[in-house]
Amino acid sequence: MSDALIRMSIDGQRVEVPPGTVVAAAIARLGRAQFRRSVQGWPRGPLCGMGICFECRVTINGRAQCRSCQILCAEGMQVLTDTR
Repeated sequence: MSDALIRMSIDGQRVEVPPGTVVAAAIARLGRAQFRRSVQGWPRGPLCGMGICFECRVTINGRAQCRSCQILCAEGMQVLTDTR
């Protein structure tokens, strides 16, 4: 197994994570608890960590509504949260 770190981007910020890291953990590693906003504008973040609550949805490589707790980080991945 390789010890090389995976390089990716979260909201334009470069991040390096170990292989096997899920996207939600990579976002949390940046110190963020808010991943998206509700329809009313309230900040939302992961609750269940196993893909049931849908609160951790982000855009990955242009694909919207991805559950970040279920997707492993990949080299060059571009992740956008809805926190801006």
